[in-house]
Amino acid sequence: AYAVPTAMPPEERAADITFSGRVLDGESGDPIPNVTVTLRGTSHGTVSDRGGMYRLMVPRTELASAEAVLEASHRGYERAEVPVSVVGDSVRRDIPLRPARVELAPVTAAQVAGADGGMSIVGAPPPMAVPAKRAAFSQFSLHPRHPDWNTEQYAYIEENGFLAADQNPLSTFSIDVDRASYANLRRFILEGQLLPRDAVRIEEMVNYFPYDYPQPEPGSPFSITTEVASAPWNPAHRLLRIGLRSPEVERENLPPSNLVFLIDVSGSMQGPDRLPLVKQSLRLLVNELRASDRVAIVVYAGAAGLVLPSTSGTEKTRIMEAIDRLEAGGSTAGGAGLRLAYDVARENFIRGGNNRVILATDGDFNVGVSSDAEMIRLVEERRREGTFLTVLGFGRGNLKDARMEQMADHGNGNFAYIDGLLEARKVLVSEMGGTLLTVARDVKIQVEFNPAKVRAYRLIGYENRTLAAEDFNDDRKDAGELGAGHTVTALYEVVPVGADTDVEVRDVDSLRYQTPTRPSDGSRAAELAFVKVRYKDSDREQSRLLEHPVPDRVDPPSRDLTFAAAVAGFGMLLRESEHRGSLDVHQVLELARRGQGEDPEGYRADFISLVQAYRRLPQRGVEEAPHWRW
Repeated sequence: AYAVPTAMPPEERAADITFSGRVLDGESGDPIPNVTVTLRGTSHGTVSDRGGMYRLMVPRTELASAEAVLEASHRGYERAEVPVSVVGDSVRRDIPLRPARVELAPVTAAQVAGADGGMSIVGAPPPMAVPAKRAAFSQFSLHPRHPDWNTEQYAYIEENGFLAADQNPLSTFSIDVDRASYANLRRFILEGQLLPRDAVRIEEMVNYFPYDYPQPEPGSPFSITTEVASAPWNPAHRLLRIGLRSPEVERENLPPSNLVFLIDVSGSMQGPDRLPLVKQSLRLLVNELRASDRVAIVVYAGAAGLVLPSTSGTEKTRIMEAIDRLEAGGSTAGGAGLRLAYDVARENFIRGGNNRVILATDGDFNVGVSSDAEMIRLVEERRREGTFLTVLGFGRGNLKDARMEQMADHGNGNFAYIDGLLEARKVLVSEMGGTLLTVARDVKIQVEFNPAKVRAYRLIGYENRTLAAEDFNDDRKDAGELGAGHTVTALYEVVPVGADTDVEVRDVDSLRYQTPTRPSDGSRAAELAFVKVRYKDSDREQSRLLEHPVPDRVDPPSRDLTFAAAVAGFGMLLRESEHRGSLDVHQVLELARRGQGEDPEGYRADFISLVQAYRRLPQRGVEEAPHWRW
């Protein structure tokens, strides 16, 4: 009904053909967002928006005939193949999706000691089939489990406990702008699996979402914001939020980029959520390249090779063709590939530019010289030369999360998990400035708590980012990087002096040779804490210091703090944290809804849908809780 009825003369035809329409639930007729839509026989794809609309532009030269097939896939629905006739310059066709059967099974996480260095390896028993039900929420839906067994690995996390402020007044940690944990746990929940506890890094969950912090003052790389309110899971406690925000940088004002795509094309990268998704994701980034940018492509499987030498961003067709030719197969010589990628980056180094290797892999390096220690030394050496590393994780079943996170941390880059084109667009397009441009290096935060006001405190998350107090002033100590347009949020749960609480506070015996210091008097006694931030400018090796006092005042929580508390609380539920207090999934939903706000990108609405999906999992029995307010 939407096709143009008559053909146009060849000389009047446009160079591109536009395919558009809506993706709809085949039973209810409701629009379905976040559906991957591709054109068979090409590498062109897109995702439907929040109203279910999709729009796909394909060069006419890539169509073999006047007949084409649109393919659509989404978690919880059967894959759809819709033939269309190409007449004119545009084709409009709605795509119905049928709900799929859902197989659900609990997943157990076994702690493996010894040779694996304290990793968690995820295993799963055979799935149990249950009747499918159409999801009653907007974007997320359950999806059939894939492997019956997997070897995913996560670094062990020992949750931070409460520390006595009089004996441990300083809390020091490196910032973390990774978001991989949130996208990864979303994958577990939407596939109907219980995720391993160590896959939950609460700081990455909280930092997945942007917050409305003020722009930094001129000459400063970021602003510092603090806020104190009652803790929703324990009203006798307080919740301290510390927020950093770097300035936005328009794409045209970004420095020129020297990028090397390092792509894992080994046999483990077969499957639609691996190499095909890598190719689609990198195409999104290629579309954003400018004439001043350059891209090379290195691949590795049984051996490493240069697929595309460093090429100008204006030659998009040549870059796309090189990406399209990639196929998966063979073993994984990750070490050789990493060295070659760094060598190519060094040969094309742009002084004052963004020199970066972008690694796309499942992290399964299993052939050649690939010890973690040797790779880390290589990454650190090249980092000191000025070439940073961004790691994009793909796939499921053998994801080596711990290895990839470690490589990105040591490479002055960031780690993201790509579970679909929508996430790829968020990381590589919407947040491209932060992903590709570092505005502050080795950013550390140190908080001094006032023992006259604070009995105890605990840092929520950041377990693998904590530093010794003396590391704060040591400019040789590596820490996290802050990209353009990034926000960083840290949360502390604080036990005020005199609070009625039964939490266990980690304490030490009194000292024999020292007398405890007395709390300060005067105006400082009115402070709850004092925040210090050290950072290095991109072109300096000597750090700078910013300071920010935190008044001893409890205010009604802002929308941002309310939402951040919901995300952190959800993380505590997923980790089965002993510190979750009275919190349950209903309270998480209430907090998230009250903290949603305007939500222009829909990220917070998607979180609400994710919590609803988690609540529906049959493995999780949830009791109704009494109504409450924060």
